[in-house]
Amino acid sequence: MMNNRLIYLIKGELIRLHKYKVTSVSFLIALIWLIVLYFVDGNIFNDLLPLLILVDSTMMSLMYIGSVMFFEKKESTMSSMLVTPARNSELILAKILSNTIHNLLSTALIIIVFVIVKNVEVNYILIFLAIVFSTLYHTTIGLLLSYYQKDFTTMLMTVMMISFLLLIPAVLFSINVLKSDIWEYILLINPIQAANEIISQSFKPINLDWKYYFSFLYLVISGLFIYKFLVLKQFKNYAISISGV
Repeated sequence: MMNNRLIYLIKGELIRLHKYKVTSVSFLIALIWLIVLYFVDGNIFNDLLPLLILVDSTMMSLMYIGSVMFFEKKESTMSSMLVTPARNSELILAKILSNTIHNLLSTALIIIVFVIVKNVEVNYILIFLAIVFSTLYHTTIGLLLSYYQKDFTTMLMTVMMISFLLLIPAVLFSINVLKSDIWEYILLINPIQAANEIISQSFKPINLDWKYYFSFLYLVISGLFIYKFLVLKQFKNYAISISGV
């Protein structure tokens, strides 16, 4: 059960997301996609909706957490957090969980509207788990990457490079451009493809095969490893470096 200090930190991070206009931008993007997808019919819509959720849970998660870290660095707010009783793990978890909550709400808006308007059949438990764990993983990656970004432009270039290396192959495989069976196994180590597997299986008809369980475990285990041994361990050095101590 979360302690009161962590809950307080999460509330603060959600307020900060609103302050930096990240929440407004995410809901604006969701609204734009709602309008676009409303006029799409048939099989194209069935392919686009899971793809949209995939992009929102992965690349947009990277963008949102990267933006927050950049604004915090610019305003030197981290130095004030370092002198509070909060532990480093609580500061990091608050950022990860608040970004996940924020992303879940904007994505849920899209899903709910299309369940009502276009009778989309979705397993709510599976899609909830898929969005949460995909966002948790990529927010953690975004935190790690933000440690090494000097400015906002560098961050954007890094996200674009990740899109080129990881997102595009996953999309090409999902639309059957990459047809060879070997890609099915090569892409299993791609976290965006893992997210794609668990998101796509949340829409009916559902077929929870070995790739689903492998992808789910891959995101959980590798995400915990990255959090504990990379993000958490390097956070203190990052915080000190930007605070001027």
